[in-house]
Amino acid sequence: MIENTEIRRARALARVLDTAVGVPGTRIRIGLDAILGLVPGAGDIVAGALSGYIVLVAVRRGAPAVIIGRMLANIGIDTLIGSVPVLGDIFDVAFKSNVMNVELLERYAAQPAAVETRSRLLGWLFIAFLALLLAAVGVLGFLGARLIWRLLTA
Repeated sequence: MIENTEIRRARALARVLDTAVGVPGTRIRIGLDAILGLVPGAGDIVAGALSGYIVLVAVRRGAPAVIIGRMLANIGIDTLIGSVPVLGDIFDVAFKSNVMNVELLERYAAQPAAVETRSRLLGWLFIAFLALLLAAVGVLGFLGARLIWRLLTA
């Protein structure tokens, strides 16, 4: 019973943070996360800290590290991009990390093996993407330095 209560509380917190209020005349819903995001820097950090409760519930339920990592990645993306002025505020309205994390927790509770496998796959894909991004930055940096060197020595 405690577990169901915790998940219900996590779902309620996600609703408050991500979808509490509808924007009149639209299908858009915003929550405290988007509102706190209007306070530069500190607002996104506070919202990210509040999001930690959902991760804590997952830890208490015995979710494996790959699930916890995926939840933390969602919060990290939300907090990092949400910190960017203007763009971050728009992103906060669209990216519902808390709702995604509660849905992930609920799916994990229903089908732990399937969710863990998918999370592991997404983790590897993310690492591969970062490796390719790092390689691309390295190649572009090298080519840029080479171009500058040629221009200076010409």
